[in-house]
Amino acid sequence: MTPNLPTGCVIALVGAESTGKTELSRAIAQRLQDRGTPVTLVGEYLREWCEREGRTPRPDEQQVIADEQRRRIDAAAATGVVVADTTALMTAVYSEQLFADTSLYDSALAAQRRYAITLLTALDLPWVADDMRDGPHARQPTDTLVRAALSRAGLSYAVVHGSGGERLANAWNAINTIAGSEGRARTRTRRDAKPASWTWPCEKCSDPECEHKLFSDLMARRDPT
Repeated sequence: MTPNLPTGCVIALVGAESTGKTELSRAIAQRLQDRGTPVTLVGEYLREWCEREGRTPRPDEQQVIADEQRRRIDAAAATGVVVADTTALMTAVYSEQLFADTSLYDSALAAQRRYAITLLTALDLPWVADDMRDGPHARQPTDTLVRAALSRAGLSYAVVHGSGGERLANAWNAINTIAGSEGRARTRTRRDAKPASWTWPCEKCSDPECEHKLFSDLMARRDPT
């Protein structure tokens, strides 16, 4: 099954470091292209910034990074479907986690509301060492903050588990479930913050074993193609 995604539809991936956002976003974009859906993949500007500067950003540089991430997604959404490797919400989360600064949330969540589908990558992949990352101990706090922000804003999301092809299959099923349950994916101009019927009931649990069983049971009832 291929979801019917209108121009302006954004599939936004969020999640802690080393949870496969980049690989999964590329795979989703490739599958959409293979099935005839014009799509733009928007990468993570924070990663680009860190590689260019050779360091992590200071507190006063976070807003600019969030704004650029949001600008790139909006620019791409003006002409077609977008798969976003990350969103400004993750910059807001890092600002709270690292600098106790919560000032970026309002604008980040306002942008997140415009995105049709939000996928949260689960913590079930092994940690991959990286000089720009704090370490595996930081993943759980990041995951908790992302879930809390989405919950406070009343934004629905699907948690994606599995590795390799399984992770892509689960994400693909989630995209079809979300798009199908709403009749159509929300466009950039829709700003309905009410949780939709596809919200995972276990979204606040953060227990990988419990959450994975729930996800697997739900996906087993879906068409895997």
